[in-house]
Amino acid sequence: MKIFTGLVIGLILPHLAIAQTDTTATKLDEIIIQENRIQIPFSKQSRNITVIDKFQLETSPARSLQEVLAFVPGVDVRQRGVTGVQADIGIRGGSFEQTLMLLNGIKLSDPQTGHHMMNIPVPMVNIDRVEVLKGPASRIFGQNAYAGAINVITQLSDERFVRIQGYAGDFGMTGINFAGSLPVGNYKQNLAVSYDDSNGHQYNSDYKASNFFYEGGIDLNKQNSLRGMIAYTDRTFGANGFYTSTFPDQWESIQTTLASLSHTISLEKFRLNTRGYWRRNVDEFRLRRNEPAFFQNNHTTDVFALEANGSFESKLGTTGFGLETRKESIESNNLGNRERNLMGIFLEQLVNLGSKVDLRGGIYSNYYSEYGWKHFPGAEIGFRANQNLRFYSGYGASFRIPTYTDLYYVGPTNIGNDQLVPEEAQNVEFGAKYSKGNLSAEAAYFIRSTDNLIEWTRPNEATPWQPQNFNKVDFKGLEISLNYRVNPTGKPIQIKELNLSYNYIDASLNEQPGIETRYALTALKNQLIGGILIGIGSKAEWNTKVRNVERMSQDPYFLLDMRVDYNRTGKIGFFAEASNITNTDYIEAGTVQMPGRWFRAGFMLNLE
Repeated sequence: MKIFTGLVIGLILPHLAIAQTDTTATKLDEIIIQENRIQIPFSKQSRNITVIDKFQLETSPARSLQEVLAFVPGVDVRQRGVTGVQADIGIRGGSFEQTLMLLNGIKLSDPQTGHHMMNIPVPMVNIDRVEVLKGPASRIFGQNAYAGAINVITQLSDERFVRIQGYAGDFGMTGINFAGSLPVGNYKQNLAVSYDDSNGHQYNSDYKASNFFYEGGIDLNKQNSLRGMIAYTDRTFGANGFYTSTFPDQWESIQTTLASLSHTISLEKFRLNTRGYWRRNVDEFRLRRNEPAFFQNNHTTDVFALEANGSFESKLGTTGFGLETRKESIESNNLGNRERNLMGIFLEQLVNLGSKVDLRGGIYSNYYSEYGWKHFPGAEIGFRANQNLRFYSGYGASFRIPTYTDLYYVGPTNIGNDQLVPEEAQNVEFGAKYSKGNLSAEAAYFIRSTDNLIEWTRPNEATPWQPQNFNKVDFKGLEISLNYRVNPTGKPIQIKELNLSYNYIDASLNEQPGIETRYALTALKNQLIGGILIGIGSKAEWNTKVRNVERMSQDPYFLLDMRVDYNRTGKIGFFAEASNITNTDYIEAGTVQMPGRWFRAGFMLNLE
């Protein structure tokens, strides 16, 4: 308590030093990808991974992580309203249920529904980077990492600082974000608090969202360290047509709590991390906002988990191992009171065959109380052709169990199916990476063959949606990306960063006569993303992002967003953003109309 009090007092005291570090100097090649067990630098990864660093988080025309992810190749963000107050995230044509969200390696999946996956209790200002792993990740992170995984990373700092951001914009939008670090001796600690609200861009789309995040860590000695975290988010919003167009006057209130404690021992050739965590999600949903008695759902889910992950080096290479156990439970007036247990075992091996070839393979064995044992092998091979060019290929099996909503939900427009079986997929990927100086490029081709795909269907509009298992569905895709980044030189006008990417995805699931599907045929088909960040003088930056998105069975749409920063890394800076400058009429999820052209502006205060 003394340490926490000291943090609060220390952070609100006036500071005079000016923060002048520009994160454009970050070298992605040197970043260690956080996969819980075997730690591999970004440049040596034999997978398709995108890293969003602090610099990109700060300069993107976005006020939420959901909006930032919309600029990542192969990631499909389907927002229901502004600033991602409710959003679903898919990767490589997968649904929101097939993507695993993590915070510092801790799984955030909710047994009730994947619609809660983005209830991340961390303000944007406190995120250090985001790692997007595309393709099967069950062998690395466990079940639900079906089509990919997104790991949000925060960082404990050795330095004292305070970051305050505030903004206002159209639709009565306001927000304030506070983040600070106050190390006390050998103890490092971060505190972040944020609040955002809006009247909404249309009827019944208002929202209020608040976040609290605290983490602390201490090095007990050179080999042992402890790290703890507690976080809370509260999101209340008008859900105008969010889940069904039949009853547009919906409303939802969600509170998510996350707490964890971990211990790490690091020796010369051995590393072991053990941790326990608890996640609670409370969800109140009303079909008619002001008439809770008409139809109301109250769900409370709890996840308790223990994990041990480690690695050791020997003459055979690097061996990774892990063990997890988790209990998931729900108390619900609609889904009932239920619980299920999971146990998982990880084992993998990394071997370098000479100086050019590396091979990594392993298996994840999973036991669910409802489905028994399942095994998910996988392997990647990388070939370094020269200092700049790397080829890679991989195979992986993936798995997703139905959520409680899939199985048991009962409502006027949606009915669960307790006869569902888990989804399974076989995945193959081929790719190449090129990096030289300020330029990097990557191309990847993937095939995902799915058995028992879970999809919500209905024969006509008068019949409720109900999930069914499809026997076999194939997804094939191609991703090409190009990135150029330089450190600032102080020139009057300079291109600091340039991005261009294209994705194409083809699915074998075609519309069947008399059957309408809800999610599968709205997956990404064509996605073109471009961006250019221009430095003007030593203090101004102008970032322009464009997206052309086409989903299966839907018309394409084009979006143009911009952001201007002044003195971003100085003591006080200002920014202005414009979204959907072309005033495009478009829908990302369901039948929810997204806003036309809108603006916001604010300030940043950086103190040390």
